[in-house]
Amino acid sequence: METKIFSTSEQDIEKAGEIIRSGGLVAFPTETVYGLGANALDSDAVKKIYAAKGRPSDNPLIVHVAKKEDIAPLVKEITPKAQALIDAFFPAPLTVILKKSDIIPDATSGGLDTVAIRMPKNEIARKVIAASGVPVAAPSANTSGLPSPTKAKYVIDDMLGKIDGIIDGGDCEVGVESTVITLATDAPTILRPGAVTKEMLEAVIGEVKISHAVLDELGKNEVAASPGMKYKHYAPKAKVILVNAEKADYESFVNSKTDAFALCFDGDNVKIPRVTYGSEDNDEAQARELFDALRRLDELGAKRVYARMPHKDGVAMAVYNRLIRAAAFQIIDLKKPFTIGLTGGTGAGKGYVCDYLKSLGFNIIDSDLVAREVVQKGSPLLQRLADEFGDDIIANGELDRKLLAGRAFSDKGRTEKLNSIMHPAIIDRCKELANGLTVLDAPQLFEAGAENLCYKIIAVTAPTEIRISRIKSRDGLSDEQARQRIAAQFDDEYYIKHSDFVIINDGREIKAQIDQILAKIF
Repeated sequence: METKIFSTSEQDIEKAGEIIRSGGLVAFPTETVYGLGANALDSDAVKKIYAAKGRPSDNPLIVHVAKKEDIAPLVKEITPKAQALIDAFFPAPLTVILKKSDIIPDATSGGLDTVAIRMPKNEIARKVIAASGVPVAAPSANTSGLPSPTKAKYVIDDMLGKIDGIIDGGDCEVGVESTVITLATDAPTILRPGAVTKEMLEAVIGEVKISHAVLDELGKNEVAASPGMKYKHYAPKAKVILVNAEKADYESFVNSKTDAFALCFDGDNVKIPRVTYGSEDNDEAQARELFDALRRLDELGAKRVYARMPHKDGVAMAVYNRLIRAAAFQIIDLKKPFTIGLTGGTGAGKGYVCDYLKSLGFNIIDSDLVAREVVQKGSPLLQRLADEFGDDIIANGELDRKLLAGRAFSDKGRTEKLNSIMHPAIIDRCKELANGLTVLDAPQLFEAGAENLCYKIIAVTAPTEIRISRIKSRDGLSDEQARQRIAAQFDDEYYIKHSDFVIINDGREIKAQIDQILAKIF
């Protein structure tokens, strides 16, 4: 296919409008990013967008209009809050989701019963839409998954030979896609952040919620109600890793790397090859420069990129939203201490895991040993334990741990009381012992709230009968006593859900599992 490169002259805009009206595809500039336009009411034309981009067909498209009065035929109802936003902002980098009318085909809405509507601020965009005489479906004009194009040259790189025309309208002003807010739910909710912020929206319509998928991954069975909600998006060909760190810590971290690039702020003192995306205190500049920076990393041949994390409010929320998806949610968090939490039920086999990690050079903190230390003879905790569980648990100034365990684990309430006495002291001592590469071996990591001390958490699980056998052999307990101890702890499902990694200790090769986990962490 021959792709014509158009100017912004009135004559070329009319030609572009005719192509769209006739079922073709034209890329054109908006104030956010370049859009790839097709007749939103023509299913066949819309399907060409998916084909050109390599975009999944369940990813809904935004319908662009030239005038406010063009919105009504596309929706079942313009609700009062929608009308308030239209009156306050349109034309703007803002998209409003409403229940769609029957003229919107499923190909445009991604099979949903809603439609996303936007009136772009960019005058060239509105002229193209007006010249076409139809509402225009227009996602970003890039190969699906790559950074959105803010310059015509990137559209040409991705779309030449795949579409009918490209209008070269210079650089985009905003640089990240429009804010998307749905008004088709009980509460107005931002699905994608942009230049129109939560605070700006709330000033017009009151409380606005933010979808959890703005800052986190979509759930396994969740449907993308807006463009840009997929797991990986906006990504260069390089592997991007987001680094949460203060300026000096980020500089120290990346300057220790080889064969890597930095995506950082102006003024960061970085020695490795770098590309910047604005200054740390200028959200608008970050938004405007981000996608161009990601594209330049590919042009420079970057294979691995460590990106300094922006903050998460105002316009910077939009920058973070794009970067976290470009990184496929991979984050190195240097603001947390580098302690790996190791947890799991009693008898799961954490000791073997600790022995191997110790052989690799890790500093091991055994919380059971710490628990013994904090109740040594003369400890002020002893009297508190005696007051709660009976004076006879103290003999000659020392704690009878077996007697205490029999009483403390007899019911959930007494277990919680024991924890409330012991855990704060154990955590304080563990903080003192943490040094360098540290593993905190803590069966009650979550009960103690010690997960906040940890960079990543590994859970060890094992079948119940195997655990019972180990506990009986190790502690000299009866079958009933062993089961009672297991019942007093979280089940495996809890550990799996709340941990970053899981080691299954049922006869499988343990060292190989540990090696794989460490490779991912580092």
